[in-house]
Amino acid sequence: MVLELRAVEFAYPGGEAVLRGIDFHLAEGQRVALLGANGAGKSTLLMLLVGLLRPQGGEVLFRGRPCRGEEDFHLVRQEVGLLFQDPEDQLFCPTVEEDVAFGPLNLGLSHQEAARRAEEALRDLGIAHLAPRPVQKLSGGEKRLVALAGLLAMRPRVLLLDEPTAGLEEAARERLLRCLNHGGLGYVVVSHDREFLAQSTRGAWLLQDGRLRRLKEGTDERN
Repeated sequence: MVLELRAVEFAYPGGEAVLRGIDFHLAEGQRVALLGANGAGKSTLLMLLVGLLRPQGGEVLFRGRPCRGEEDFHLVRQEVGLLFQDPEDQLFCPTVEEDVAFGPLNLGLSHQEAARRAEEALRDLGIAHLAPRPVQKLSGGEKRLVALAGLLAMRPRVLLLDEPTAGLEEAARERLLRCLNHGGLGYVVVSHDREFLAQSTRGAWLLQDGRLRRLKEGTDERN
């Protein structure tokens, strides 16, 4: 397995438990939906997988090894990219091309290779024309695609996508779908877009009342 949660417990300070004894696993190349009502804890679960939050009980495993500290999760983030529900949370460079190249540079690649990867990711998503634009001048949908381009430029093996189609026009949504279905990526998608989930995933998990259960393939319990 690439990613696993074993008996994970999590609560925010002063609040009730959000996740109660969660077990989850994602195999290489697997593409699944994570379903549940608003506030069920889906975004929390994704952040636990990459170490942005830490469980109060249980453990996170990456390729079979427990992740216990920042060094362990640093390795996770080299292969696993998280698209936040709010793209504003992961865009911070002045221009689009700088922002998309930031991740590859952080991996230690040369400026030339980082620029090449950024150009390729932007082109694959159909937004190469945005490269010189100031990030703050983008629409919400454009920001979402730029944030995704930044992840793709790092060549991850797994993507964790939190409402990836929100604010996207139909053409952009189709480009996103084609991009996800190319290259053998595995991913977890949190979305209320049933049509997109039907086109992009092959299985689902339902998070409800702090518990997670796997749905049979083809089950339509999607909130």
